[in-house]
Order: sequence, then C-alpha cells, then structure tokens
Amino acid sequence: MQKILGYMRKAIQEFDLISDGDSIAVGVSGGKDSLVLLKGLILLKRFIGIDYKIVGVTLDPMFGGIAGDYSSVEEMCRKADTEYHLIETHIGEIVFDLREEEHPCSLCARMRRGALHDAAKKYGCNKVALGHHFNDAVETFIMNLFTEGRIGCFSPKSYLSRKDLTLIRPLVLAPEKEIKKAALKNSLGVVKSKCPADGYTNRQRTKEFLADMERQDRGFTERIFGAMRRGN
Repeated sequence: MQKILGYMRKAIQEFDLISDGDSIAVGVSGGKDSLVLLKGLILLKRFIGIDYKIVGVTLDPMFGGIAGDYSSVEEMCRKADTEYHLIETHIGEIVFDLREEEHPCSLCARMRRGALHDAAKKYGCNKVALGHHFNDAVETFIMNLFTEGRIGCFSPKSYLSRKDLTLIRPLVLAPEKEIKKAALKNSLGVVKSKCPADGYTNRQRTKEFLADMERQDRGFTERIFGAMRRGN
C-alpha cells in the first residue's frame, strides 16, 4: 500500500481534499478501487497529521432482487474500528426490471450518487470520498470528447451546493495497475460485481481503446492526463 498512500497523500495535499474535523462518507461498492480507497484512508489517518472521521457506506443495488455479500467490507471496518453502513436499495430493480434501460449506466450512476449523498447527510458527514483513479479520469475525458462532443472531466474536489457536501477523489493520481496490486497484496476481498451490464459498457470499450493505444504508443495515457492538468 506504500505507493498508494504516496499517491493519496500527494492528492490530499495538492488539492486540499481533507481538513481537521472532516467526517467523510466513503462510497464502498466492494470493488478494488473503493476497497483500496477505504483501506488507504484508514491507514493515512494514523500519520498524515489531519484529524478526520471515516464512515464506510455501501449501497447494495440488489441485482435480481438478491442481496450482495459485503461481509469482507464489514470485517475490514470492524477491525479498523470504523463506522460502516450497508444500505439495501431498489436500484437494480428500477434500472433493469422496471425501466429496462437500453443504456443503464447513466441512470444507475445518478441513482447511486443521490442515495450516497443522502446517506452522507444522514450519518453527519460533510464530505463524500469516491474511488475514481488516474485511469478513470482519462477514460471520462475520452468518453466526454467522443460520445458527448465536449471537453471535460470530473474534478478532484467539487462542492455540491444543493446538498452542502464536498465530493473528493483521493485516488485521482493513482494508476489503476497500482490499485490492482494493492488490492491483491493486501487480500482485500473484492466483491464481484453482479451488474448485468458489467463488461459491456461504454467505459469498458474506452478502457480497451486506451489500452490498445498504450500498447502502440507508450505514455499515451500519461500525456492525455498531463494535457488535462495543464488545461485545468
């Protein structure tokens, strides 16, 4: 986790992501990114010199009406003496069964964001931490450019005025390959996604496109990320 902690610490300091007294709701899907984020925030709290509270929040989409197994997340939080909440939702039923969305990711993401923001307020948090990393940022930029015809990406830190919440992404400088290594080496117990659209999304196609370009031209992704930063 040392490399990950280094990336997180740099992002926290450079973008002023966390301050003394913050109560942070960490969105934990059970995937590698969110688990590494949670583990990293727990470890950083010991030595970064900032006094903050962590509240782990998992929104179970209940795909197919079946509850997911998030016992590995609960165990991690229990061992770290960290508050944790598992919330069952009807997101899977609404997106796939009732609405039968042809392109489900957008609606699913909006519903998950809303539910997570509501949970953060309910549990007294002023910030929400998400597990988006370096590669996610580049993929989002490419998708916005080629799918929506606009230049834009998410920010490491955003204020949501309607909810009075600050959204932070402490892993934004961390490459996905390092996150994979950290999850494996620390045996974080990744929860396999049961989403019917998993592996067939626009993001997956974008990921494969960038991987192909990287094989042909090493440093391709890094240069895009650098251009994004220089363009603010």
